[in-house]
Amino acid sequence: MSYPNYGPSSYGPPPQTHPQGTTILVLGILSLVVCSFIGPFAWSLGNRALREIDESGYYYENRGMVQAGRICGIVSSILMMIGLGFVVLMFGLMLVTGAFSR
Repeated sequence: MSYPNYGPSSYGPPPQTHPQGTTILVLGILSLVVCSFIGPFAWSLGNRALREIDESGYYYENRGMVQAGRICGIVSSILMMIGLGFVVLMFGLMLVTGAFSR
């Protein structure tokens, strides 16, 4: 005796995908590889998307992509701040030591 196939055995609504999940991941990866100025955008979009996911109450299957893009944006932003701080420090040291005067 065979039983009819009633579909997947999970209950509840099917998993959804956040519409900006792929965009956030791509921006996060590009901020690490190509241009770190994209990092804050990936960070803020990731925060907004995670807030929307948490407030909706539904299961989103690409939450991990959003988190990964957000983390890449955070890392890129921190590296950019360290780099800019280093440039400002070097410029200040050059001013103090008189490297610009002739």
